[in-house]
Amino acid sequence: MSVPGREVAPIRVALLGSGGSIGRQAVDVLIGLGPAVRVVAVATGRQADLLEAQARRLRPEVVALPGDPAAAARLDLPAGTRVEAGPDALVTLATRPDVDLVVVATGGTVSLLPILAALEAGKVVATANKETLVAGGHLVMPLARRLAGSVAARTPTDPLASPLAWLRPIDSEHSAIWQSLAGESPAGVARLILTASGGPFLDATPDELAAATPERALRHPTWSMGAKITIDSATLANKGLEVVEAHWLYDVGYDAIDVVIHPQSVVHSAVLFVDGSLKAQLGTPDMRLPIQYAVTYPSRYPSPAAPPDLLATARLDFRAPDPVRFPALRIARDAGRIGSRATTALIAADEVAVGRFLDGSLDFPGIARTLEAAVQRFGDGADQAPDVDELIALDADVRATYATGSPVR
Repeated sequence: MSVPGREVAPIRVALLGSGGSIGRQAVDVLIGLGPAVRVVAVATGRQADLLEAQARRLRPEVVALPGDPAAAARLDLPAGTRVEAGPDALVTLATRPDVDLVVVATGGTVSLLPILAALEAGKVVATANKETLVAGGHLVMPLARRLAGSVAARTPTDPLASPLAWLRPIDSEHSAIWQSLAGESPAGVARLILTASGGPFLDATPDELAAATPERALRHPTWSMGAKITIDSATLANKGLEVVEAHWLYDVGYDAIDVVIHPQSVVHSAVLFVDGSLKAQLGTPDMRLPIQYAVTYPSRYPSPAAPPDLLATARLDFRAPDPVRFPALRIARDAGRIGSRATTALIAADEVAVGRFLDGSLDFPGIARTLEAAVQRFGDGADQAPDVDELIALDADVRATYATGSPVR
Protein backbone atom coordinates (compact mmCIF):
# COMPACT_ATOMS: atom_id res chain seq x y z
CA MET A 1 0.00 0.00 0.00
CA SER A 2 1.10 3.57 -0.59
CA VAL A 3 2.26 5.50 2.46
CA PRO A 4 2.99 9.26 2.26
CA GLY A 5 6.71 9.89 2.15
CA ARG A 6 7.86 6.41 1.19
CA GLU A 7 7.34 3.75 -1.45
CA VAL A 8 5.79 0.47 -0.39
CA ALA A 9 5.87 -2.67 -2.49
CA PRO A 10 2.50 -3.67 -3.95
CA ILE A 11 0.47 -6.47 -2.43
CA ARG A 12 0.99 -9.57 -4.60
CA VAL A 13 -2.33 -11.32 -5.17
CA ALA A 14 -3.50 -14.74 -6.28
CA LEU A 15 -7.15 -14.77 -7.38
CA LEU A 16 -8.93 -18.13 -7.27
CA GLY A 17 -12.34 -18.31 -8.92
CA SER A 18 -12.04 -15.36 -11.28
CA GLY A 19 -14.94 -16.47 -13.47
CA GLY A 20 -17.86 -16.13 -11.05
CA SER A 21 -19.73 -13.01 -10.00
CA ILE A 22 -17.40 -12.28 -7.08
CA GLY A 23 -14.33 -13.17 -9.12
CA ARG A 24 -15.21 -10.81 -11.96
CA GLN A 25 -15.89 -8.00 -9.52
CA ALA A 26 -12.60 -8.77 -7.77
CA VAL A 27 -10.81 -8.32 -11.10
CA ASP A 28 -12.37 -4.85 -11.42
CA VAL A 29 -11.33 -3.98 -7.86
CA LEU A 30 -7.76 -5.18 -8.34
CA ILE A 31 -7.37 -3.24 -11.58
CA GLY A 32 -8.88 -0.17 -9.94
CA LEU A 33 -6.30 -0.25 -7.15
CA GLY A 34 -3.57 0.29 -9.74
CA PRO A 35 0.02 0.03 -8.48
CA ALA A 36 -1.09 -0.78 -4.93
CA VAL A 37 -1.54 -4.42 -6.01
CA ARG A 38 0.15 -6.83 -8.39
CA VAL A 39 -1.89 -9.81 -9.59
CA VAL A 40 0.50 -12.76 -9.75
CA ALA A 41 -1.84 -15.71 -10.32
CA VAL A 42 -5.40 -16.20 -11.61
CA ALA A 43 -7.53 -19.34 -11.75
CA THR A 44 -11.03 -20.21 -12.85
CA GLY A 45 -12.70 -23.55 -13.39
CA ARG A 46 -13.71 -23.88 -17.05
CA GLN A 47 -14.10 -20.43 -18.63
CA ALA A 48 -11.16 -20.45 -21.00
CA ASP A 49 -12.15 -17.40 -23.06
CA LEU A 50 -12.74 -15.33 -19.94
CA LEU A 51 -9.44 -16.43 -18.43
CA GLU A 52 -7.61 -15.38 -21.59
CA ALA A 53 -9.25 -11.95 -21.45
CA GLN A 54 -8.45 -11.56 -17.76
CA ALA A 55 -4.83 -12.59 -18.37
CA ARG A 56 -4.51 -9.85 -20.98
CA ARG A 57 -5.88 -7.29 -18.49
CA LEU A 58 -3.98 -8.45 -15.40
CA ARG A 59 -0.75 -9.84 -16.92
CA PRO A 60 -0.25 -12.48 -14.19
CA GLU A 61 2.77 -14.75 -13.96
CA VAL A 62 0.61 -17.87 -14.03
CA VAL A 63 -2.98 -18.98 -14.65
CA ALA A 64 -4.86 -22.22 -14.07
CA LEU A 65 -7.96 -23.79 -15.59
CA PRO A 66 -8.31 -26.95 -13.46
CA GLY A 67 -11.81 -27.82 -14.64
CA ASP A 68 -10.82 -28.22 -18.30
CA PRO A 69 -7.23 -29.51 -18.83
CA ALA A 70 -7.71 -29.80 -22.59
CA ALA A 71 -8.73 -26.14 -22.90
CA ALA A 72 -5.92 -25.13 -20.52
CA ALA A 73 -3.38 -26.59 -22.96
CA ARG A 74 -4.80 -24.39 -25.75
CA LEU A 75 -4.97 -21.07 -23.87
CA ASP A 76 -3.83 -18.01 -25.84
CA LEU A 77 -1.94 -16.08 -23.17
CA PRO A 78 0.16 -12.93 -23.19
CA ALA A 79 3.95 -13.26 -23.23
CA GLY A 80 5.30 -14.08 -19.79
CA THR A 81 2.15 -15.83 -18.54
CA ARG A 82 2.25 -19.61 -18.22
CA VAL A 83 -0.29 -22.30 -17.28
CA GLU A 84 -0.21 -24.28 -14.03
CA ALA A 85 -1.73 -27.72 -14.67
CA GLY A 86 -2.61 -30.69 -12.54
CA PRO A 87 -5.02 -31.51 -9.73
CA ASP A 88 -3.09 -29.40 -7.20
CA ALA A 89 -3.02 -26.25 -9.32
CA LEU A 90 -5.07 -24.16 -6.87
CA VAL A 91 -2.84 -25.16 -3.95
CA THR A 92 0.25 -24.36 -6.02
CA LEU A 93 -1.06 -20.90 -6.90
CA ALA A 94 -2.13 -20.16 -3.33
CA THR A 95 1.26 -21.05 -1.87
CA ARG A 96 3.61 -19.40 -4.38
CA PRO A 97 6.51 -17.56 -2.71
CA ASP A 98 5.61 -14.39 -4.63
CA VAL A 99 2.03 -14.29 -3.29
CA ASP A 100 1.10 -12.21 -0.23
CA LEU A 101 -2.71 -12.35 -0.40
CA VAL A 102 -5.02 -15.05 -1.77
CA VAL A 103 -8.48 -13.88 -2.84
CA VAL A 104 -10.85 -16.86 -2.85
CA ALA A 105 -13.97 -16.38 -4.96
CA THR A 106 -14.68 -20.03 -5.70
CA GLY A 107 -17.74 -21.85 -4.42
CA GLY A 108 -17.93 -25.27 -2.79
CA THR A 109 -15.44 -27.28 -0.78
CA VAL A 110 -12.91 -27.10 -3.63
CA SER A 111 -11.43 -24.10 -1.81
CA LEU A 112 -10.78 -25.86 1.49
CA LEU A 113 -7.41 -27.36 0.52
CA PRO A 114 -5.93 -24.17 -1.03
CA ILE A 115 -7.12 -22.05 1.90
CA LEU A 116 -5.58 -24.41 4.44
CA ALA A 117 -2.38 -24.58 2.40
CA ALA A 118 -2.21 -20.79 2.05
CA LEU A 119 -2.58 -20.24 5.79
CA GLU A 120 -0.04 -22.95 6.52
CA ALA A 121 2.34 -21.07 4.20
CA GLY A 122 1.73 -17.79 6.04
CA LYS A 123 -0.40 -16.13 3.38
CA VAL A 124 -3.28 -13.76 4.08
CA VAL A 125 -6.58 -15.14 2.75
CA ALA A 126 -9.56 -13.00 1.75
CA THR A 127 -12.48 -15.33 1.13
CA ALA A 128 -16.01 -15.18 -0.19
CA ASN A 129 -16.27 -18.96 0.10
CA LYS A 130 -18.89 -19.83 2.73
CA GLU A 131 -18.34 -23.55 2.49
CA THR A 132 -14.78 -23.41 3.81
CA LEU A 133 -15.83 -22.13 7.21
CA VAL A 134 -19.20 -23.88 7.32
CA ALA A 135 -17.59 -27.28 6.77
CA GLY A 136 -14.03 -26.66 7.93
CA GLY A 137 -14.11 -23.87 10.47
CA HIS A 138 -12.56 -26.21 13.03
CA LEU A 139 -9.59 -26.65 10.67
CA VAL A 140 -9.24 -23.13 9.32
CA MET A 141 -9.63 -20.88 12.36
CA PRO A 142 -6.84 -22.47 14.47
CA LEU A 143 -4.41 -21.64 11.66
CA ALA A 144 -5.57 -18.01 11.50
CA ARG A 145 -5.32 -17.71 15.28
CA ARG A 146 -1.84 -19.22 15.29
CA LEU A 147 -0.63 -16.72 12.69
CA ALA A 148 -2.20 -13.83 14.58
CA GLY A 149 -0.71 -15.05 17.86
CA SER A 150 2.79 -15.13 16.38
CA VAL A 151 2.44 -11.50 15.30
CA ALA A 152 0.86 -10.43 18.61
CA ALA A 153 3.75 -11.95 20.56
CA ARG A 154 6.14 -9.63 18.72
CA THR A 155 4.02 -6.53 18.06
CA PRO A 156 0.60 -6.52 19.78
CA THR A 157 -0.52 -3.37 17.92
CA ASP A 158 0.24 -4.76 14.45
CA PRO A 159 -2.96 -5.03 12.36
CA LEU A 160 -1.99 -8.65 11.63
CA ALA A 161 -2.23 -9.50 15.34
CA SER A 162 -5.87 -10.51 14.76
CA PRO A 163 -7.20 -13.73 13.20
CA LEU A 164 -9.51 -11.67 10.98
CA ALA A 165 -6.50 -9.97 9.43
CA TRP A 166 -5.35 -13.40 8.21
CA LEU A 167 -8.74 -14.81 7.23
CA ARG A 168 -10.61 -11.80 5.85
CA PRO A 169 -14.32 -12.16 5.07
CA ILE A 170 -15.60 -10.84 1.77
CA ASP A 171 -19.30 -11.52 2.39
CA SER A 172 -20.94 -8.12 2.85
CA GLU A 173 -22.50 -9.21 6.15
CA HIS A 174 -19.27 -10.49 7.65
CA SER A 175 -17.29 -7.57 6.33
CA ALA A 176 -19.81 -5.33 8.10
CA ILE A 177 -19.35 -7.15 11.40
CA TRP A 178 -15.58 -7.13 10.96
CA GLN A 179 -15.64 -3.37 10.39
CA SER A 180 -18.00 -2.83 13.34
CA LEU A 181 -15.63 -4.76 15.61
CA ALA A 182 -12.60 -2.62 14.69
CA GLY A 183 -10.99 -1.35 17.89
CA GLU A 184 -13.40 -3.26 20.11
CA SER A 185 -12.65 -5.89 22.76
CA PRO A 186 -14.36 -9.27 22.28
CA ALA A 187 -15.44 -9.05 25.93
CA GLY A 188 -17.63 -6.08 25.05
CA VAL A 189 -19.69 -7.93 22.41
CA ALA A 190 -23.20 -8.92 23.44
CA ARG A 191 -24.71 -10.05 20.13
CA LEU A 192 -24.03 -10.18 16.41
CA ILE A 193 -26.86 -9.13 14.10
CA LEU A 194 -26.82 -10.41 10.52
CA THR A 195 -29.14 -8.63 8.12
CA ALA A 196 -30.95 -10.33 5.23
CA SER A 197 -32.81 -8.71 2.36
CA GLY A 198 -35.47 -11.41 2.46
CA GLY A 199 -35.01 -12.09 -1.26
CA PRO A 200 -37.77 -12.06 -3.87
CA PHE A 201 -40.23 -14.17 -1.81
CA LEU A 202 -40.28 -12.12 1.39
CA ASP A 203 -44.08 -11.90 1.48
CA ALA A 204 -44.94 -14.91 -0.68
CA THR A 205 -47.73 -17.28 0.37
CA PRO A 206 -47.09 -21.03 0.73
CA ASP A 207 -48.87 -21.61 -2.58
CA GLU A 208 -46.69 -19.02 -4.29
CA LEU A 209 -43.55 -20.62 -2.86
CA ALA A 210 -44.65 -24.05 -4.05
CA ALA A 211 -45.14 -22.66 -7.56
CA ALA A 212 -41.96 -20.53 -7.59
CA THR A 213 -39.94 -20.71 -10.80
CA PRO A 214 -36.18 -20.29 -11.19
CA GLU A 215 -36.79 -17.17 -13.25
CA ARG A 216 -38.74 -15.56 -10.42
CA ALA A 217 -36.31 -16.72 -7.74
CA LEU A 218 -33.37 -15.22 -9.62
CA ARG A 219 -34.91 -11.73 -9.57
CA HIS A 220 -33.26 -10.48 -6.41
CA PRO A 221 -34.69 -7.09 -5.38
CA THR A 222 -31.43 -5.41 -4.34
CA TRP A 223 -28.31 -7.46 -5.14
CA SER A 224 -26.76 -8.61 -8.43
CA MET A 225 -25.17 -12.00 -7.69
CA GLY A 226 -24.53 -15.41 -9.19
CA ALA A 227 -27.36 -17.94 -9.52
CA LYS A 228 -26.39 -20.13 -6.54
CA ILE A 229 -26.16 -17.32 -3.98
CA THR A 230 -29.30 -15.68 -5.38
CA ILE A 231 -31.33 -18.85 -4.80
CA ASP A 232 -29.75 -19.24 -1.36
CA SER A 233 -30.91 -15.70 -0.62
CA ALA A 234 -34.43 -16.61 -1.73
CA THR A 235 -34.54 -19.58 0.69
CA LEU A 236 -32.54 -17.78 3.44
CA ALA A 237 -30.16 -20.76 3.39
CA ASN A 238 -27.38 -18.23 2.79
CA LYS A 239 -28.21 -16.53 6.08
CA GLY A 240 -28.10 -19.86 7.86
CA LEU A 241 -24.65 -20.50 6.40
CA GLU A 242 -23.58 -17.03 7.54
CA VAL A 243 -24.72 -17.82 11.08
CA VAL A 244 -22.35 -20.80 11.07
CA GLU A 245 -19.59 -18.64 9.58
CA ALA A 246 -20.13 -16.03 12.28
CA HIS A 247 -19.78 -18.66 14.98
CA TRP A 248 -16.34 -19.59 13.66
CA LEU A 249 -15.06 -16.19 12.58
CA TYR A 250 -15.90 -14.31 15.76
CA ASP A 251 -15.86 -17.17 18.31
CA VAL A 252 -19.45 -16.39 19.34
CA GLY A 253 -22.06 -18.90 20.46
CA TYR A 254 -25.09 -19.58 18.28
CA ASP A 255 -27.47 -18.13 20.85
CA ALA A 256 -25.73 -14.75 20.48
CA ILE A 257 -26.19 -14.53 16.69
CA ASP A 258 -29.41 -12.96 15.41
CA VAL A 259 -30.83 -12.59 11.90
CA VAL A 260 -33.14 -9.71 10.95
CA ILE A 261 -34.81 -9.01 7.62
CA HIS A 262 -33.82 -5.62 6.17
CA PRO A 263 -35.30 -5.25 2.66
CA GLN A 264 -33.36 -2.10 1.69
CA SER A 265 -29.96 -3.88 2.01
CA VAL A 266 -28.27 -0.71 3.26
CA VAL A 267 -27.36 -1.90 6.77
CA HIS A 268 -25.13 -4.86 6.02
CA SER A 269 -24.93 -6.14 9.60
CA ALA A 270 -24.36 -4.86 13.13
CA VAL A 271 -22.86 -5.59 16.54
CA LEU A 272 -24.63 -5.01 19.84
CA PHE A 273 -22.30 -4.31 22.76
CA VAL A 274 -22.78 -5.00 26.45
CA ASP A 275 -23.32 -1.31 27.21
CA GLY A 276 -26.30 -1.18 24.86
CA SER A 277 -24.47 0.51 21.98
CA LEU A 278 -25.16 -0.74 18.46
CA LYS A 279 -22.59 -0.34 15.67
CA ALA A 280 -23.53 -1.07 12.08
CA GLN A 281 -21.87 -0.74 8.69
CA LEU A 282 -23.92 0.86 5.92
CA GLY A 283 -23.26 0.88 2.21
CA THR A 284 -24.83 0.43 -1.18
CA PRO A 285 -25.44 -3.20 -2.23
CA ASP A 286 -22.19 -3.48 -4.17
CA MET A 287 -19.81 -6.39 -3.56
CA ARG A 288 -16.86 -4.33 -4.70
CA LEU A 289 -16.90 -2.59 -1.31
CA PRO A 290 -16.23 -5.66 0.88
CA ILE A 291 -13.85 -7.09 -1.73
CA GLN A 292 -11.76 -3.94 -1.69
CA TYR A 293 -11.79 -3.64 2.11
CA ALA A 294 -10.49 -7.21 2.41
CA VAL A 295 -7.67 -6.48 -0.04
CA THR A 296 -6.57 -3.10 1.34
CA TYR A 297 -7.13 -3.66 5.09
CA PRO A 298 -6.31 -1.78 7.29
CA SER A 299 -6.28 1.06 4.73
CA ARG A 300 -9.22 2.47 2.82
CA TYR A 301 -9.00 3.60 -0.79
CA PRO A 302 -11.46 5.39 -3.09
CA SER A 303 -13.96 2.91 -4.51
CA PRO A 304 -16.04 2.81 -7.70
CA ALA A 305 -19.12 1.99 -5.60
CA ALA A 306 -21.56 4.81 -4.96
CA PRO A 307 -21.93 5.86 -1.30
CA PRO A 308 -25.31 5.33 0.37
CA ASP A 309 -27.76 8.21 0.10
CA LEU A 310 -29.74 8.22 3.33
CA LEU A 311 -32.09 10.95 2.13
CA ALA A 312 -32.95 8.98 -0.98
CA THR A 313 -33.32 5.78 1.05
CA ALA A 314 -35.68 7.67 3.38
CA ARG A 315 -36.45 4.68 5.61
CA LEU A 316 -34.83 1.54 6.92
CA ASP A 317 -37.15 -1.36 7.75
CA PHE A 318 -36.41 -4.39 9.92
CA ARG A 319 -38.44 -7.46 10.80
CA ALA A 320 -37.95 -10.96 12.16
CA PRO A 321 -37.58 -13.78 9.59
CA ASP A 322 -40.58 -16.09 9.24
CA PRO A 323 -39.43 -19.59 10.32
CA VAL A 324 -42.35 -21.26 8.54
CA ARG A 325 -41.75 -19.53 5.22
CA PHE A 326 -37.96 -19.89 5.48
CA PRO A 327 -37.17 -23.17 7.27
CA ALA A 328 -33.66 -23.35 5.77
CA LEU A 329 -32.47 -20.76 8.28
CA ARG A 330 -33.50 -22.95 11.21
CA ILE A 331 -32.09 -26.09 9.57
CA ALA A 332 -28.69 -24.46 9.08
CA ARG A 333 -28.56 -23.14 12.62
CA ASP A 334 -29.45 -26.58 13.98
CA ALA A 335 -26.73 -28.15 11.82
CA GLY A 336 -24.20 -25.72 13.23
CA ARG A 337 -25.09 -26.74 16.76
CA ILE A 338 -24.63 -30.42 15.86
CA GLY A 339 -21.16 -29.96 14.39
CA SER A 340 -19.05 -30.06 11.26
CA ARG A 341 -20.39 -33.34 9.87
CA ALA A 342 -23.87 -31.84 9.86
CA THR A 343 -22.76 -28.55 8.31
CA THR A 344 -20.77 -30.39 5.64
CA ALA A 345 -23.88 -32.39 4.77
CA LEU A 346 -25.86 -29.15 4.74
CA ILE A 347 -23.69 -27.34 2.20
CA ALA A 348 -23.30 -30.35 -0.09
CA ALA A 349 -27.06 -30.93 -0.10
CA ASP A 350 -27.71 -27.24 -0.68
CA GLU A 351 -25.52 -27.12 -3.78
CA VAL A 352 -27.25 -30.19 -5.21
CA ALA A 353 -30.74 -28.98 -4.30
CA VAL A 354 -30.20 -25.52 -5.80
CA GLY A 355 -28.92 -27.11 -8.99
CA ARG A 356 -31.98 -29.35 -9.17
CA PHE A 357 -34.31 -26.43 -8.57
CA LEU A 358 -32.64 -24.50 -11.39
CA ASP A 359 -32.93 -27.45 -13.79
CA GLY A 360 -36.57 -28.03 -12.88
CA SER A 361 -36.26 -31.40 -11.11
CA LEU A 362 -37.04 -30.05 -7.61
CA ASP A 363 -39.63 -27.57 -6.43
CA PHE A 364 -38.64 -24.53 -4.37
CA PRO A 365 -39.76 -25.91 -0.97
CA GLY A 366 -37.85 -29.09 -1.87
CA ILE A 367 -34.58 -27.23 -1.30
CA ALA A 368 -35.25 -26.97 2.43
CA ARG A 369 -36.59 -30.55 2.51
CA THR A 370 -33.34 -31.76 0.99
CA LEU A 371 -31.25 -29.84 3.52
CA GLU A 372 -33.17 -31.29 6.45
CA ALA A 373 -33.00 -34.82 5.06
CA ALA A 374 -29.24 -34.57 4.52
CA VAL A 375 -28.56 -33.21 8.00
CA GLN A 376 -30.69 -35.94 9.58
CA ARG A 377 -29.11 -38.72 7.51
CA PHE A 378 -25.45 -37.66 7.50
CA GLY A 379 -25.06 -35.19 10.33
CA ASP A 380 -24.88 -37.48 13.34
CA GLY A 381 -21.64 -39.02 14.49
CA ALA A 382 -19.26 -38.97 17.40
CA ASP A 383 -16.55 -37.21 15.38
CA GLN A 384 -17.86 -33.71 14.68
CA ALA A 385 -14.40 -32.39 13.80
CA PRO A 386 -13.48 -34.53 10.76
CA ASP A 387 -10.22 -34.03 8.89
CA VAL A 388 -10.01 -32.79 5.32
CA ASP A 389 -10.19 -36.24 3.70
CA GLU A 390 -13.28 -37.15 5.74
CA LEU A 391 -14.95 -33.85 4.82
CA ILE A 392 -14.30 -34.39 1.12
CA ALA A 393 -15.59 -37.98 1.28
CA LEU A 394 -18.71 -36.92 3.18
CA ASP A 395 -19.35 -34.13 0.70
CA ALA A 396 -19.16 -36.66 -2.16
CA ASP A 397 -21.53 -39.08 -0.38
CA VAL A 398 -24.16 -36.41 0.16
CA ARG A 399 -23.96 -35.21 -3.43
CA ALA A 400 -24.27 -38.74 -4.78
CA THR A 401 -27.33 -39.36 -2.57
CA TYR A 402 -29.31 -36.29 -3.61
CA ALA A 403 -28.11 -35.68 -7.18
CA THR A 404 -31.11 -37.39 -8.70
CA GLY A 405 -34.29 -36.40 -10.41
CA SER A 406 -36.47 -38.17 -7.89
CA PRO A 407 -38.45 -35.94 -5.50
CA VAL A 408 -37.28 -35.35 -1.93
CA ARG A 409 -40.18 -35.80 0.48
